[in-house]
Amino acid sequence: MKMEFTAFPRTLQGTGASRRLRGAGKVPGVVYGADKAAQAIELDHHALYRHLKMEAFHASILDMTYEGARQQVLLRDVQMHPFKQLVLHVDFQRVDKNKKIHMKVPLHFINAEICPGVKVGGGVVNHIINEVDIQCLPDHLPEYIEVNLDKLELGHSLHINDLALPEGVEPISRVKKDNPAVVTVHVPRVAVAEEDAAAPVTEITGQTPAEAAAAEGKDGDKKDGGDKKKDAGGDKKKDAGGDKKEGGKKD
Repeated sequence: MKMEFTAFPRTLQGTGASRRLRGAGKVPGVVYGADKAAQAIELDHHALYRHLKMEAFHASILDMTYEGARQQVLLRDVQMHPFKQLVLHVDFQRVDKNKKIHMKVPLHFINAEICPGVKVGGGVVNHIINEVDIQCLPDHLPEYIEVNLDKLELGHSLHINDLALPEGVEPISRVKKDNPAVVTVHVPRVAVAEEDAAAPVTEITGQTPAEAAAAEGKDGDKKDGGDKKKDAGGDKKKDAGGDKKEGGKKD
């Protein structure tokens, strides 16, 4: 998808001039790079704001028309008002076709609904990161990188180095070395909580049936032992009473 916009020369600079420019529906900006001097520019706020809503505008080579000539640039920075829908300033970098560029490219996840971890295991897909830092020549810059989840199992994850990147595109060296996880499939927390709640417990003691049975067995043994002691004690008293009675008889 080719993205185009028009920029105009900005002659007045400074805080006051920028404020007046915004009041007139314009956005101050700057374009730099490619071994050329930085150039102050201004853009139409309405057109720029509409472009900023498009994902491709943030991760594509842009065609900027400036004083009748076209330049290829990258969007490098956007400053927004803290609470108003107002663009305060934008930075663009000129592109040198012979030099590699470093960009953050969005990830598009596909086949999540048919992956084994979801379809068979009943898991939930968790996107850990949604964009990746890559480096490539300008002509190789992808608008996005597709992440295919069709073989992802429950409890497994895909890492940066597992992704099928377009030709000429690679993660920056730090990201490639760290190889962070991109996406994983895990058991829903609700399901785990339901499993824990499903384990039956006795109302009074808070014991599981097995624990309750073991405790009951111990109580039964103690009770039997107590009965035996009671019976033995009763027999002894009975025998002693009988002996005393016999001793009290006269010949």
